[in-house]
Amino acid sequence: MLVSGLMVAAVLAWSLLLDHRQELVLGAHAGRQMAGVVSVTVLGVQQSEGQRRNALLQQAASKEGLQLLRREPGDNWRTLETDTFHSAFSQAVRERLGPGTLLARSVNDAEGVWVGFELDGNLYWLKADAARWQPGSTLPDWWWMALLAMLCFVITAIFVRLINGPLKQLSFAASRLSEGEFDSNLDESNITAEVRMVNKGFNRMARELAKVEEERAVMLAGISHDLRTPLARLRLEAEISVSDEEARRNMANDIDQLDAIIDKFMDYARPEGTRIVPVNITQVVEREASLFRDKNQIRIHPRLPPNLMVQGDDTELGRVFSNLFENARRYGRSIDTGVARVKVSHVQTGDAIIITVRDYGQGVAPEKLAHLTTPFFRGDAARTAATGAGLGLAVVKKALQRIGGALELNNATEKTGLVAHIRLKKA
Repeated sequence: MLVSGLMVAAVLAWSLLLDHRQELVLGAHAGRQMAGVVSVTVLGVQQSEGQRRNALLQQAASKEGLQLLRREPGDNWRTLETDTFHSAFSQAVRERLGPGTLLARSVNDAEGVWVGFELDGNLYWLKADAARWQPGSTLPDWWWMALLAMLCFVITAIFVRLINGPLKQLSFAASRLSEGEFDSNLDESNITAEVRMVNKGFNRMARELAKVEEERAVMLAGISHDLRTPLARLRLEAEISVSDEEARRNMANDIDQLDAIIDKFMDYARPEGTRIVPVNITQVVEREASLFRDKNQIRIHPRLPPNLMVQGDDTELGRVFSNLFENARRYGRSIDTGVARVKVSHVQTGDAIIITVRDYGQGVAPEKLAHLTTPFFRGDAARTAATGAGLGLAVVKKALQRIGGALELNNATEKTGLVAHIRLKKA
């Protein structure tokens, strides 16, 4: 619309400029014609006498609308030079008849084109019909202007589509790339050199990213295998070689913690590509809650309807709630009882379902809430009494991003505790 408006404005500007220029040309041409009429009239009057002169003047008045009148000193007249056309007209008449020639658009309130000149020592007015000496408009009719505007719009729409088409394809390819799809096939034979170079560069970048992602997956698999194998040997050797039961138990706990940290790294660095399907979120919450059996450490109270369906992935949602429950078990214990009490509830807003997981611990300093999902970030000492990788909530956030969900963390408005709001799309 902007380009179309610019084109229409440009054409209108050119039309006005040409109209102004044409008024100058037409005015000068009409002025030369009027000067010729005055010269012929004067010559005719000079060459005729008596009845012939009267007959000539009557014929000029009836056929050509010309009247020759005496100019009196008390005549009241208004100048003709009120616009571009008549200014050029007057200038051309004076160039032919002399600088003292008068030109008026009315004399004694009689409208017309009046030319004042001197003949044989006497002053005369030659009055002509004004309608014969008016310029015709050079601007096109309104329907021509409407057709012009429509034509400008169609032409600019075609050009803009040719320009924006590759940009739209590039934007679509970039959004797919951000979702983990690296099979970019942008047109590398575009007629525009700049677009062709951008498409080639984007395709090359997508191929390199795909290669990096593949290498990362292989590396993660190798790390998992290479670390877990010696950990399994350490556990076996500790159980066989260490006679002290407490020392053996502590070594086993350390090995379990190392194994859990490896799991967190693997979960956080897991490649994209999750398939979104309807999932019974109630079953996922109850399944993950059932794994936390020690009632002296954590007690989970799900308050969800039996068949609450959301869009997501069963495995990713399992990681989400497993990490949230583990985070509550470690950092959300009550000061009075030493037990982490967790409540799981939900609300529905439009096409979204918000699952709320709340503990009744000490909460988090407000200025640190925004950093809880940052990898390896640790809060205050009250929430870091247990050791960990600092990846639990980062894994939750990333897992939700994979399935189109969102995470929001807040302190409870009443009493104490941390509240996690999980937004998911309703199935």
